[in-house]
Amino acid sequence: MNLFRWVVMGLTVVGACALGAVPAGAQAEIALTIENNRFQPEEIRVKANSPFVLVITNKDKAPEEFESHDLRIEKVIPAGKTIRVKVNGLKPGTYGFEGEYHAKTAKGRIVAE
Repeated sequence: MNLFRWVVMGLTVVGACALGAVPAGAQAEIALTIENNRFQPEEIRVKANSPFVLVITNKDKAPEEFESHDLRIEKVIPAGKTIRVKVNGLKPGTYGFEGEYHAKTAKGRIVAE
């Protein structure tokens, strides 16, 4: 393949990413923040049967645990840190999660549609 074709292909990929397109095979990333012992957003909507990555940022000064019995996930997020959690495609439904260290306030759900 000549240089011109490589440049055109590269610009096409860059342009698609700039417009928010997700290349085939790529997984959507969904931001989730912990602040003041609460998750934001409290509800996340995803496409059913499509894998995604939760990018969880803890803005609090203490660690928090992202725990979901429904998803069988337990991850501690240190204070001031960000982690990435890969989630396989979910069947349609609602999946709860909470911050185990502040379970009364840190609650949320993922809705797969």
